[in-house]
Amino acid sequence: MLKEIFLPLVGHFSFFNIFQYITFRAAYAAVTALFIALLLGPVMIAWLRKQKLGQEIRDEISDIHKSKSGTPTMGGILIILSIVVSVLLWQDIKNIYTWICIATVLGFGAIGFVDDYLKIYKRNAAGLRARFKFISQILLSTAIVIFIYVNGNSETTLLYIPFFKNPILDLSYLYIPFAVFILVGTSNAVNLTDGLDGLAIGLVILAGTAFGILAYLSGRVDFSHYLQIPYVIGSGELTILLFALVGASVGFLWFNSHPAEVMMGDTGSLALGGIIGVVALLIKKEILLIIVGGVFVIEALSVIIQVISFKIRKKRVFKMAPLHHHYELSGWSENKVVVRFWILGGLFVILSLSTLKIQ
Repeated sequence: MLKEIFLPLVGHFSFFNIFQYITFRAAYAAVTALFIALLLGPVMIAWLRKQKLGQEIRDEISDIHKSKSGTPTMGGILIILSIVVSVLLWQDIKNIYTWICIATVLGFGAIGFVDDYLKIYKRNAAGLRARFKFISQILLSTAIVIFIYVNGNSETTLLYIPFFKNPILDLSYLYIPFAVFILVGTSNAVNLTDGLDGLAIGLVILAGTAFGILAYLSGRVDFSHYLQIPYVIGSGELTILLFALVGASVGFLWFNSHPAEVMMGDTGSLALGGIIGVVALLIKKEILLIIVGGVFVIEALSVIIQVISFKIRKKRVFKMAPLHHHYELSGWSENKVVVRFWILGGLFVILSLSTLKIQ
């Protein structure tokens, strides 16, 4: 919005030319989102406490997380608000990617909000029935993906993988179910990871930073040509969204670090996972997403392995799933689990960025 307001005035005030630069707007989008989160955080936490919107803890982990019961949840509202306001201020509102991403964060956030509300209203940690939650995610993802498909170009359905400079396959119509799987999978993977103070939001900061760099490179014809990665016209604007996400996440981490004053709930985790997933689709980094979000993938796989093993063998592979609870029950402190998973997430980000020069 600010770009549309001030850039036309460059003929009278040359200083306003700075609004054409993505790096400038991305930096201030991060700062704006950070300040919104820091300023509104205490107000929102106080309001959530007043409304008695506290977290319900699963029975099987109540012994180790008993103290968390009643901690204000639905803090994802703060993250979403910070991101959306910052994006509307600093991103190009004429860019189609702006509205795809806003629809994604609001849509997945709405599903998470309903889930959180039911958990609190019914005083039941289960929340929205898994079937309804899953169907809602599929329907929303399908609508988003069809919109991307219809408004895409010849590159949209191509599948790229790390270490190969050329696409290996044109998915054609199969792109739609494939992309829906990416969106639903990513949103749920972040949701499953959100179980310890600061864990998921810290990993989102790392993934958001990585994708912010990738989006900027993908939106520059010179850099994309040099690195031999797909050039996606207009995708540079996604850098602003991603740095707004990072700023909002850092602001939220201020209140979510151990011992957490507020939890993001499904409102935040589903929305953040949705953003990461849709950006991976838009800049053609669907497979690289597996490396960037490596910890999210491992956490999701631990749940899948645990469920399959119990159904087939009637035995558990892990003491508890997702994986972070396994390490807690193995004697690791909560902070140790979080920091070590952050370190692992950082290593995955470094590995993912290193693939840019190995084509």
